[in-house]
Amino acid sequence: MEEQQPKTGKISFNYGLILGGISVIFGIMLYTQDMHTSQSPALMVIGIVMAAVVTFLGITAFKKANGGYLTLSEALKIGAGIALIAGIIGILYNFVLVNYIDPDAPSKIMDARLGPALMNGEITQEQFDLQKEQSIKFWWMGYPVILIINILIGLALGLVTGLILKKAKPAY
Repeated sequence: MEEQQPKTGKISFNYGLILGGISVIFGIMLYTQDMHTSQSPALMVIGIVMAAVVTFLGITAFKKANGGYLTLSEALKIGAGIALIAGIIGILYNFVLVNYIDPDAPSKIMDARLGPALMNGEITQEQFDLQKEQSIKFWWMGYPVILIINILIGLALGLVTGLILKKAKPAY
């Protein structure tokens, strides 16, 4: 009787839900501290570290369920899958945030991004207003970009983790 191999999709889905849930909780925490519009690099690093830890745990769980064996392609699938599910959850949270919870969030974010350029005289008030208006008008276009970037980060995390943890099944 042949041993049943675990499914990468199931692991990806479960750990993607975990990462998505953690990301939403982190986003709510930022919102309660009025930091949800912050452009701090530290917040981006925290997000990547959270993704790296959950991806590592997901790939490790698959390897354990697979009798201690892992191929690089399985690690890449799991990394991308976790990132895809977490990205969809994150986009849904952001959609709710900017459309219902804090409709001024896009305006606040654009103020934070463009404000320094205006203060330093790099752009005029008219340019500031035009860029802000156009950015808010096409805010929704950022959602597919967020998803693509999430998947690329997931692939990178899956690659690194896969290179560290890979172990081929013996040929016999």
